[in-house]
Amino acid sequence: MSHRLACVALTGTLCATALSCTGARSESRFQVAPEPRVKTLSAQVTAVPPEKIGITHRSGCPVPPERLRLVRMNHWGFDGRVHRGELVVHEDAVAPVLKVFGQAFAARFPIRRMRVMAEYGGSDAAAMADDNTSAFNCRQVTGDPGRLSRHSWGDAVDINPVENPYVDVRGTSHPPNGRVHLDRGRVSPGMITPDGAVTRAFREIGWYWGGRWTPPDYQHFSEEGG
Repeated sequence: MSHRLACVALTGTLCATALSCTGARSESRFQVAPEPRVKTLSAQVTAVPPEKIGITHRSGCPVPPERLRLVRMNHWGFDGRVHRGELVVHEDAVAPVLKVFGQAFAARFPIRRMRVMAEYGGSDAAAMADDNTSAFNCRQVTGDPGRLSRHSWGDAVDINPVENPYVDVRGTSHPPNGRVHLDRGRVSPGMITPDGAVTRAFREIGWYWGGRWTPPDYQHFSEEGG
């Protein structure tokens, strides 16, 4: 795959989204970013500046920072408006991730917020409680100390953690404020379902959904299934 640090134009599903290099720098989660004017994915791919990685890249991480990419893109929010978001992913995951989010955008699937994990100091618990959609974060598997999560490679994505909580072996919801969504039969906006647009899109690129695991991790998608 090309290592160019410029915008990438994708074929197929993303042709309709016409990638643009005009996206403004995303604001902090403590500020309100202006609504993008262009109602397309309008993706921008660049090298990851140090402040967007921060503490999320630690000693012993399996991927060097130069193999990561910052992806800025539009997404639909729960307010029915288009917002600008950011993900850090492995360079080899850029094209498939953009294909997925292009399909999610076309389906108007709502995403609460999409901020890099550096804004949460690398805290998975804080990001989940804030209902943040994220990707790269060099960390251990939640509930399994000593084993690195696939997020450490940048080829895993967590989407709307409150609406799609992780359930541990004790039946506890992570985040706690996601417990109301453990009843998957009561579908609400932002929930990932077995045959929904998001699940179908990830299935097309060959990624696994944690919602099929025992215990389930409804928010999680990854290339290697871990």
